[in-house]
Amino acid sequence: MTEKKLENFAVSEQCPVRNVLDRIGDKWSMLVLLVLDEAGVLRFNEIHKYIHSISQKMLSTTLKTLEADDLVVRKIYPEVPPRVEYQLSERGKSLIPHLQNLVDWANENFDSILESREAFAR
Repeated sequence: MTEKKLENFAVSEQCPVRNVLDRIGDKWSMLVLLVLDEAGVLRFNEIHKYIHSISQKMLSTTLKTLEADDLVVRKIYPEVPPRVEYQLSERGKSLIPHLQNLVDWANENFDSILESREAFAR
């Protein structure tokens, strides 16, 4: 690895991997992305129904963050009451195979990771 590439790791704002993982690696973002991938288009309350352990405030914050990164598209319909739907953007769709690989890896290794944690704690 070149010296220039190594320097990019020093400051998170300059390191694309750290910067992106900071945004999608929180407790809820990947789950929201995976739910939207599975369902297609969902309203806020539908997302909340699938991820019932997330608070409405945290879901709102997560959706805004994902929208700011153009991973999620928010569409408002001019109705009374207003209808708002969320779906993955093209960028969000391009991220899904990578997230799915991580999900597959986690599922394959979860039991042995738990065993390693227990052994380390002893």
